Amino acid sequence: MRRSGFVDIEIETRAELSRAPSARDVATAYCQGTPLRNEIEARDASLLQLATDRAMQAITSRHGEGPVTGKIQAHVIVAAA
Repeated sequence: MRRSGFVDIEIETRAELSRAPSARDVATAYCQGTPLRNEIEARDASLLQLATDRAMQAITSRHGEGPVTGKIQAHVIVAAA
């Protein structure tokens, strides 16, 4: 970032927990609400729901039928030019 002309660079890593009411909500969010959707549709748009269903099955097998909690993390970068 400094080579690009930025100064006063601050980087903070924030770790949190993500919560969803169900595996279906998590699968829908990932498969239909992120750039993953574009990847699925680029291969075969008609498979979007199937991919979502399969993701839900995988999440359910790992986390069970109820609410889902998982770790998330973000790197927050603030810099002045």
